[in-house]
Amino acid sequence: MNACTPPTSVVITPALKVACSHCNLRDLCFPVALPEESLQRLDTVVTHRPLIKRGDALFRKGDLFRAIYVVRTGFFKNCAFAPDGHSQVAGFMMAGEVLGLDGIETDTHGCDAIALEDSQVCVVPLNQLEELAREFIPLQRHFHKIMSREIMRDHDVMLLLGSMTADKRVAAFLLNLLQRLQLRGFSSSEILLRMTREDIGSYLGLKLETVSRVFSKLQDQGILEVRHRNIRIARAAALAALVNTS
Repeated sequence: MNACTPPTSVVITPALKVACSHCNLRDLCFPVALPEESLQRLDTVVTHRPLIKRGDALFRKGDLFRAIYVVRTGFFKNCAFAPDGHSQVAGFMMAGEVLGLDGIETDTHGCDAIALEDSQVCVVPLNQLEELAREFIPLQRHFHKIMSREIMRDHDVMLLLGSMTADKRVAAFLLNLLQRLQLRGFSSSEILLRMTREDIGSYLGLKLETVSRVFSKLQDQGILEVRHRNIRIARAAALAALVNTS
């Protein structure tokens, strides 16, 4: 099965509402000093927070764009499609990160967003967010930063695919994932991979066998300890040096 094969069904179930003002991810999602009135307005902008089951799609390529989505819990992968139908994992999104920006230009989504585990998202209609952002300039600037971050992430992926060896691609991927997880309070040395090695290979432009070979090589060198999807980075400096060596 292709890493981006779409799910056969989509099941979205309701979830309890948690106010933005009380959410422990607010500093990642909207890290600006919103006054109380704006926080209350933001609570009304977030329409609902559905649960998406593992393997289901939050949206698919061609779906009408209605909102952006902030991951509250769980993990997603974005799958992009070439004109010839070839698909590739284009990114992985975790708690506090945004899905759906691909639909702003054409009013339709250009990729699939598939849950890698049972996940919850906050649904933010763009027109209401833009209205609030016009009233509160720091929020507008932050929204621009979100879009800029997505552009830079695309640039980083192109750098990975264009100039790095397989070993460097995997090392850079793990370091980036570790850094993002640390910002969310997770371990500074251990990673539970929510994605498969096939997903990682699709994202990095590598074959499944190559990803597995690199993991084994890094384990033999004492840089990683690999137990299925549990990864412990035993020598973070060595992993970083691998990325930075010419």
